[in-house]
Amino acid sequence: MSASQASRKPVRERILETASQLFYREGIQNVGIDRIIAESGVAKMSLYNHFKSKDALIETFLRQRDQQWRQWFVARVEEGSSEPKQQLLRLFDVLQEWFESPDFRGCAFINATVELANPNHPGCQAALDHQQAVYTFIHRLVTEVEGLESTERLARQLLLLVQGAIVVAMMQNHPLAAAEAKYAAALLLDADQKQ
Repeated sequence: MSASQASRKPVRERILETASQLFYREGIQNVGIDRIIAESGVAKMSLYNHFKSKDALIETFLRQRDQQWRQWFVARVEEGSSEPKQQLLRLFDVLQEWFESPDFRGCAFINATVELANPNHPGCQAALDHQQAVYTFIHRLVTEVEGLESTERLARQLLLLVQGAIVVAMMQNHPLAAAEAKYAAALLLDADQKQ
C-alpha cells in the first residue's frame, strides 16, 4: 500500500492496522507506542484520542483479530462439508492451511496470554473470550454428530488438539502438526461413537 493510500484511511483504522501487524509479527511487548505512531504516521495525541492506553490498543487488536480470524476459520471449515463429523476433522485441514501461510507466527491469543502474563489484563480476557468462542463452535459441531456420548468432554479434547497443533506448528515450524492432530481427533470421534 502506498503512503498516500495509507494516509486516506481513517486515523483509528491506520493505528489499529499498524499495531495489529507489528503486535502479531514482533510481539506485544516488543512494540512500543512510539513505533506504532511512527509507522502509522499519526500524532501521539491522535493515538491517545482513539485508544486511552497501550492496553486498550492491545485489547482492541485482539478483539478485532478474534472476529476476523473466526469468520475466516468457520467459513473455511463449513465450506468443505455440510456433515458435522467431517467439519470437525476439517478443523485441522484449515489449521494446516493457516500454518503453511508465509506470515504464520502462531496464535495471537496464546502469544498474548504468554506475553502479558497477567490474567487481569484486558488482553488476557480477550484471549479467553476467543478460546471460549472457538470451544463453542467446536461444541456445536460435536453436538450435531449423531451417536456421540460425551459431547462436552469431546469438545474440550478437540480444543486441546487444536491448541496443541497451533503451538507445535509455531514452535517447531511444523505445519503437519495439524495432520497429526487430525489423526488423533478421528480416533477420539470413533471411540466416542462406539461407546
